[in-house]
Amino acid sequence: MDSLLDLSDRLYLDVADFAHSTPHWFQWLAEVWTEAGLLLFGVLFLAGWWRSRDGSSRMMALALLAPLATAFGYVVSEGLKSLIDEERPCRAVVGAPLALVECPPYGDWSFPSNHSAIAGAAAIALALSWRGLVWLTVPMALLMAFSRVFVGVHYPHDVTAGLLLGALVAFLVMRAAERPVRSLVDTARSSRSAAVVWCAGRGPRAHAHGGLPAHASARADRPERSRHGAH
Repeated sequence: MDSLLDLSDRLYLDVADFAHSTPHWFQWLAEVWTEAGLLLFGVLFLAGWWRSRDGSSRMMALALLAPLATAFGYVVSEGLKSLIDEERPCRAVVGAPLALVECPPYGDWSFPSNHSAIAGAAAIALALSWRGLVWLTVPMALLMAFSRVFVGVHYPHDVTAGLLLGALVAFLVMRAAERPVRSLVDTARSSRSAAVVWCAGRGPRAHAHGGLPAHASARADRPERSRHGAH
């Protein structure tokens, strides 16, 4: 275990030295990305919800679960962080250059990386709800994790554990809650409240009927079937 931590220390120093050798504009991009990446994940959550409004109930359920699963990943990471009092490398590693951003205060522990846990959870949750997006979300998560080491506030093992923890929690939440949330979506889509139906989407059948709600399109079909039955 000590040898792994020593390796993480050496990797941290290597990344920190590399960070200080890069141009200022590149350092600035890395600093921005550590926070802007979270915002981009938020935009993808909204886009996933919007595209699912005309999709199946399962599709909508997964889109709604994606941000929830990510939140669970953060909560689990934060809980673990409070139990493991690992000091930040920007204070603990002897001979390390100054971090590119302000070193978090004492008591804001290092292991695991919450940013990486959120990124890992969001990447997997979005990949499960929007499969074609995996080629974007996974590189985003890896870059966010690396950026936390690059700016000097996390060890490599912090971000690795954060990525894996967040991804695992998100996967479990998505799988466990898919069926009950899908039932809720079915119920919402048959609601008489226009606001509820708008939020849940009308589903593919209503889309095929020109945007009518599912229950309205069903009523529209019944007279036609009755007329055919009369012949």
